[in-house]
Amino acid sequence: MKHYSVTFKPDDRTISVHAGATIFEAAARVGIILNAVCGGAGTCGKCAVLLEDSGEKVHACQYHIDSDITIIVPDESRFAVQRILQTGIERKLEIDPPALEGIRQTDKDVAKYGIAIDIGTTTVAAGLMDLSDGSVKAKAAAENPQIACGDDVISRISYAAIKEGYDRLNEIIIECINSLIAQLCQKAGIDSNDIYEIVAAGNTTMSHLLLKFPVAQLGQMPYAAHSLDAVDRNAKEMGINIRPSGNVHTIENIAGFIGSDTMAAALAVSMDSVEKMSLLVDIGTNGELVLGTKDKMYAASCAAGPALEGARISQGSRASAGAIERVIVNDNDIGLDVIGSLPAKTICGSGLIDALAAILDLGLIEVTGRFVGADEVKGKIPDAILKRFIQHNGQGAFVLAANEDNDCDPVMLTQQDIREAQLAKAAIRAGIKLLVKEMGVEESDIEQIFLAGAFGNYIRRKSAVRIGMLPAVDISRINFVGNAAGAGARLILLSSHFRQLAAGLAQKIEHFETAHSPAFQMVFTDSLMFDE
Repeated sequence: MKHYSVTFKPDDRTISVHAGATIFEAAARVGIILNAVCGGAGTCGKCAVLLEDSGEKVHACQYHIDSDITIIVPDESRFAVQRILQTGIERKLEIDPPALEGIRQTDKDVAKYGIAIDIGTTTVAAGLMDLSDGSVKAKAAAENPQIACGDDVISRISYAAIKEGYDRLNEIIIECINSLIAQLCQKAGIDSNDIYEIVAAGNTTMSHLLLKFPVAQLGQMPYAAHSLDAVDRNAKEMGINIRPSGNVHTIENIAGFIGSDTMAAALAVSMDSVEKMSLLVDIGTNGELVLGTKDKMYAASCAAGPALEGARISQGSRASAGAIERVIVNDNDIGLDVIGSLPAKTICGSGLIDALAAILDLGLIEVTGRFVGADEVKGKIPDAILKRFIQHNGQGAFVLAANEDNDCDPVMLTQQDIREAQLAKAAIRAGIKLLVKEMGVEESDIEQIFLAGAFGNYIRRKSAVRIGMLPAVDISRINFVGNAAGAGARLILLSSHFRQLAAGLAQKIEHFETAHSPAFQMVFTDSLMFDE
């Protein structure tokens, strides 16, 4: 399948995409989140961009790429802090930073800054903001160095069982934050003394380790948080290198496995005021869900496991150079998008979901997930695809990239890979089904789905629905919202009003423990199936 180069300005980001991809899809893959109030139906016009060569204005969700192009993305088409999606309404933000309360009459001419930070299990991302106008002055991100002590929260809770490990986990996240602060200051050309506040979001374990709260209880029933409250701490006392009198504000958590990152994301997508039945889904090793309206909402976590991040998949990886991130069925064969336009070496989560959807459409696996026999599909699929259907370790497997012309090993999807993916998607879907039941509605009643987080931003909506990870709703109801946790943290940094909204929202969201539901095992088992 032919590929084209797409460059986005003024971001100066370039990516290679397959022919027929939309500008909206290409933008999402390089981390540029565009407005899509209509869910990609092409009716709202809010994702309009300019083609540099012709100056033509087009809808990013409708324009299919058929040549190398350069795209100019105007600010008004971006999903930004000042324009948080709320059922077709642009949510206005009045700059009223809590950090400046009581000091607004002094040093009027001195620039004052704040940092919004999202402490993820894998990645820590920070944005430096001017507190006078809400503008982003610099961004920085780094791998969470706590990974050396365990790549998931349970491993880190175990590592923290002894005091030396507990202290080390706190020390290295503080060091990471200070490193990001130094990078931000260098990029923006400012002094760290001009930073008045940090607002931090993260899962409950990450927040607890930052604050040096006990975490042992998070690893055992009933998985209770030491505290769900928002916390304000003096930056100097924490060893964080901003203004010595500066404040570190951690956002409210919802439960032991539903943290302030979910709270911030819910705020960002306006769960506090939304009237339509809405579902927020943040897909990761521990997926988080929020379902409801402004009047009533439930939150749940689901242990999806690491398969969707590449772990436990025979040739899986995170989204890195050489990883297959898209699989497309064409007339005679399949086409692949590989990160970095390199020979395929691995497959990442978005590619895994695409591959599952493709082999389902081709009839290569049954609803149970078992590969069919080659004789069952012979003559029903193109010969080029049939050749990819092989036996591996006595079971069926599907070769995605043969790599006969280079030194890379073939990349394939094995029967065991299918099983691991089923466990991950079933955990997410079971959580959704149980929340829907608790809310007393049907999946068809969900009017909009928000996919949050880096991974959610890269998957194809159609593929996620096809494999049964998301409800079988019209894909126009599914919206990508990017790093909604970071967006929510910025709102709380910049506005006393939104900080108060966050406190109220945290009280309103009810935690539903899916694993304790009598119906969990039955619903989970049912969700393992690939519906026809």
